Amino acid sequence: MKDKSINLKVSNITQKQWSNLIIELNLVAQAWRSYGPIIKIKTHNLDRILTWGRKTNDDKEDKGKNKKSSI
Repeated sequence: MKDKSINLKVSNITQKQWSNLIIELNLVAQAWRSYGPIIKIKTHNLDRILTWGRKTNDDKEDKGKNKKSSI
């Protein structure tokens, strides 16, 4: 089967909206994978956006600060 492609040109969008759009497209790609289509997304900083989008409140970042408990 021939590959099909789509190009999206998005303007007047904030960085937060852009990140959310990329995350939503990735969720669609993952959901459809079980039905056959393989969707590949290419964009600048894709891995970084998806990593940010997968974070939960349980994820803790160590920002280089040494926190010592005082006992």
